[in-house]
Amino acid sequence: MIKLSTKGRYGTRLMENLAHNYNNGNEAVILKSVSDSEEISIRYLEQIVIPLKISRLVKSIRGAGGGYTLARHPSEIKVSEILHALEGSCCLVDCVEDPDYCDRIPICASYDIWKEASNLLKDYFDSITLQDLVKLSDKKRAKGKAKSKAKGH
Repeated sequence: MIKLSTKGRYGTRLMENLAHNYNNGNEAVILKSVSDSEEISIRYLEQIVIPLKISRLVKSIRGAGGGYTLARHPSEIKVSEILHALEGSCCLVDCVEDPDYCDRIPICASYDIWKEASNLLKDYFDSITLQDLVKLSDKKRAKGKAKSKAKGH
């Protein structure tokens, strides 16, 4: 089974959290706040934010009221960019990215399957922006609140 690492999953949650704040006035967010709301270790967030900064997806703001914010509007950041910054390329097997990896590519039927599947996955992550993620999150939270209210909580 092919899985995203914790780094990719938690990094996407960090970016979604920053996107919510960006949409609410672009306030800088301290990692402690993200750690508390997302239930992710602050130490881990400190490691994750570095490649996101290097990839110019987030920027840090120093001083009072400082923290982290998105470098661009959430509608301009694709999930594929986040995953690429944290996980590397989006291919299922090495030969898809590096044609010199294997001499059997010209005769390998499996290669065509891996290549097409990798392209589908990349295209899917390219089609989703952080803004899409925020909308989905808001929808799910509203649904959760409605269910909770209906149960009398």
